[in-house]
Amino acid sequence: MNVSLLNASMGNVSINESLVTCFHKDDEFKYRAYTSTYLVLFPVAILCNIGALVFFFLQGSRRSSASCIVMMNLAISDGSFSLTLPLRLAYYYKGGVWIFPDWLCRLCVYGFYVNLYTSILFLTLLSVLRWLAVNHPLRHRALVTPLRTLLVCLGVWLCVGVASAPFLTEGVTHRGGSLRCFEPSSPSSWGRILILNYLALALGFLFPFLTIIVCYSRIVRRLTSRFDVHSGSLSGSSQSGNTRRRNRRRSVHLVSMVTATFLLCFLPYHVIRSLHLHAVCGGWNCTVTKALQRAVVVTLCLAASNSVVNPLLYYYSTRTFREHVRDAQSSIRRTGSNRTRLSLKSRRNTTS
Repeated sequence: MNVSLLNASMGNVSINESLVTCFHKDDEFKYRAYTSTYLVLFPVAILCNIGALVFFFLQGSRRSSASCIVMMNLAISDGSFSLTLPLRLAYYYKGGVWIFPDWLCRLCVYGFYVNLYTSILFLTLLSVLRWLAVNHPLRHRALVTPLRTLLVCLGVWLCVGVASAPFLTEGVTHRGGSLRCFEPSSPSSWGRILILNYLALALGFLFPFLTIIVCYSRIVRRLTSRFDVHSGSLSGSSQSGNTRRRNRRRSVHLVSMVTATFLLCFLPYHVIRSLHLHAVCGGWNCTVTKALQRAVVVTLCLAASNSVVNPLLYYYSTRTFREHVRDAQSSIRRTGSNRTRLSLKSRRNTTS
């Protein structure tokens, strides 16, 4: 970042101080943290999400169910983001030097925010679908169709893609004689980022988070009720009651995991990011700003890890997904044992 540009306005003195004195003296911590995190995330995320997509496509008729459509879009989002991780790895491994074209820098920045907020909205949509299925099964059958679900998912992609478009304007910058990426291009950029942060915080995080909390509380209330309003009998009094109870348990598991994902991956990042932006724009104490900068690094790593947390959600919330995984595991074991038997048999024939 050009220091003369930072000094161009007296109103930006505090931003200059925070950026130059605090941020970049602590770059080594950021580079180490991101390198180690993305080194672990990339192979796990790409394998898990490609594997999830394969399993979903193998489900045949179940592939067109509303939940399956949403999960497939979630896996596409996470898989697409994981494809940008090698570029980030190369950048941080080289000590913050960007060696790729400018458009790839813009695409990496844009891809992170698209993945972050499509993941949040798809997880919210899953919770809403599960709430409808449990609390309003008749309305769920009437309203939720594969086509409508697909259109909603396309709407999520469109809205998030358009809302994240400002991040395509931030490309490669020059600082310290090197090309840099993932850094604001000028002091005025921080003010714009602060405004975008609050829009994303309200519409992309708080509203979805409150929605899943409401869904969660109503599903739990319904599950803990001994009387089944729709059937007019006690839950679990027949085989169909046992089936409903299992389905509702899976619903609670799903919404519980979604809530845990929000609390672990998304909440810390949004809170710390907001505080950090205020520290930068407000010229807070250098020590506080540096501590918040480190906290942003840690919470951003947690936010990026949602790409490997979501496949766990597919596994524990979808019975058919678990069955496919177990079938694949048993098939691999059978193949391995058959090869072992053939090898032992050939050795015996050779020695005899």
